[in-house]
Amino acid sequence: MRALLLENLHPLASSILSEAGIEVETRPGALSEDELVGCLDRYDLLGIRSKTEVTSRVLDAHPHLVAVGAFCIGINQIDLDAATRHGIAAFNAPYSNTRSVVELAIANIIAMARRLTERDKALHAGVWDKSSEGSHEVRGRTLGIVGYGNIGSQLSVVAEMLGMQVYFYDTDEKLALGNARRCSSLEELIDTVETVTLHVDGRGGNAGIFGRQQFERMRPRSLFLNLSRGFVVDYEALRDALVAGHIAGAAVDVFPSEPRRRGDAFDSPLLGLANVILTPHVGGSTEEAQEDIGRFVGTKLRDYARTGSTALSVNLPTLTPARNVHAQRIAHIHQNTPGVLAHVNQVLAEHDVNIGGQVLATRGQTGYVVTDTGSGLSSTVLEALRSVPETVRLRVID
Repeated sequence: MRALLLENLHPLASSILSEAGIEVETRPGALSEDELVGCLDRYDLLGIRSKTEVTSRVLDAHPHLVAVGAFCIGINQIDLDAATRHGIAAFNAPYSNTRSVVELAIANIIAMARRLTERDKALHAGVWDKSSEGSHEVRGRTLGIVGYGNIGSQLSVVAEMLGMQVYFYDTDEKLALGNARRCSSLEELIDTVETVTLHVDGRGGNAGIFGRQQFERMRPRSLFLNLSRGFVVDYEALRDALVAGHIAGAAVDVFPSEPRRRGDAFDSPLLGLANVILTPHVGGSTEEAQEDIGRFVGTKLRDYARTGSTALSVNLPTLTPARNVHAQRIAHIHQNTPGVLAHVNQVLAEHDVNIGGQVLATRGQTGYVVTDTGSGLSSTVLEALRSVPETVRLRVID
């Protein structure tokens, strides 16, 4: 098998795959849709971060791909419907860089509350501007977290340890940690807090959730952070609120349009504002987080390729088949309709194939069965299995 790893993934990912006998090629930047369509014929596994868009066009052109790994939290850059349609597994790293994003959020909150960036720029310009005006402790301030998932909930705990009063809003029911208080609506949260930070996922329904109306509703001289997704905020409206002085400071790590490669030109309506901290999507970019992501996703890709394990796959049914002694292992992805398993086993029985072990799982409209056989499988058997009408993908794992 061959793997293509893009966007400067941690070397540990390459090591994990190489040690499993998978040939690995790495490239430093992201690839465009046309570039992916043109080059993936040679590869079975694809590793990306947030800049590479694996669209339905890419997947339709390369249905032979075995799996795609997103070495980050977000998965919206992969067309999961198309991947599932072709039986291509998708994996991400939902937990590995949580702490890194939380620490950046805390650092930004403190830096804005103390006006550190403005003091830094003044001193670099040779101006001694020692004053307490506009500088505040974060202790006792109210923090509103929009999105109480892995990052939002851990931020809640750390912020509370610093003495902040935490409120959160999430569309799903979430257990409040510590003394955090749940708000019933985004409007209630905005009305309650002095600092708002966004930690929502990339689902389409979150597009534009924070715009001019929300900024106008925020308390005067509030702070605002977005370390989640660029398309969830109207940055023109944020600029207007900052220039007017209604928002005292903002920290932004994600943007609607981001350069594909390091060193490329960048533009934003927020450029040049002294009370804004801009970072180039580095929330999870610490050496510790990237090493852990490389290990986590690299291991998931390796295990799926070599054993058929779909543990923590974002689109396929979850199976962690035991490592039974077998001649060959059949991984069969199919449409989840009644009678498919019986049909598969009938084919095996008709060809005198003994089943040594078998596990099945379903997820929505997709089923996944892994079967260990006691003998090698002929091309006739494999063709009969592929001919099962509900078959989406058949892999033989030696």
